[in-house]
Amino acid sequence: MSHTETEPLFDAVLYPHRSLSPRGVRNVILGIAGALALVALYFTALGAWPVLPFFGCEILLIWWAFRTNVRDGRAFERVRLTREELTIARVRPSGREQHHRIAPPHWLSVDLTSRPGGDNELRLASHGKSLKVGVFLTPEERNELAIALRDALRDMNAAPNAVR
Repeated sequence: MSHTETEPLFDAVLYPHRSLSPRGVRNVILGIAGALALVALYFTALGAWPVLPFFGCEILLIWWAFRTNVRDGRAFERVRLTREELTIARVRPSGREQHHRIAPPHWLSVDLTSRPGGDNELRLASHGKSLKVGVFLTPEERNELAIALRDALRDMNAAPNAVR
């Protein structure tokens, strides 16, 4: 197998979108905690001190929700096409990897199905098997990925398999 046969024709790493940086998450949590602390102090001044543990629980729940969201943002997918195979590596937030391999990729179909409400679903299918890709992407990003993959497959199938 020559180097050109294993050279990727398409290689993309897909990450879920995160609107807040870790610093932004910290600032939002601190802002919410500060506002809740002010409300808790107001109720305490009125003599309703038994509500304090509930405010503490709210702050902990908000912290836990944001922490879980940030952790989920560490997941990604890598889609790699060579002349020999298409591999999809899914890395979960825990770091555990799951690999899918479609070989040979010459019969691969890229199906972008529209859904109600403007959403879509991207599936890669070959040899009677189908795999959903880019679930966490926006519909526009899935469309761009489908176009890029189709172009790479078309170029691969159009190029002669001559000795290089």
